[in-house]
Amino acid sequence: MILEVADIRVLAGKEAEFEQAILRGLEQVISKAAGAKSWKVQKGIESPNRFLLMIEWETLEHHTVGFRQSPAFQEWRGIVGPFFAEPPVVEHFQVLG
Repeated sequence: MILEVADIRVLAGKEAEFEQAILRGLEQVISKAAGAKSWKVQKGIESPNRFLLMIEWETLEHHTVGFRQSPAFQEWRGIVGPFFAEPPVVEHFQVLG
């Protein structure tokens, strides 16, 4: 299992709209992506325009190849991308042990 962590900064004043958009994108796009197992979104308290998106993928390739190189990725970015203040920082993690 691979954990994708996306650190997302949203345009000031657009937080509520982004919350609706990201939940819609997760339900409409990510939930149908091959290899996507679960997800969660956290909203910053000190920085309310900062969100952490965490998606568990079966393999790294499910995210980096299967999803990122598919039309679904463009659909996803069309839903959430207009709210980005800057490109998200995305990293992948694996469980030790």
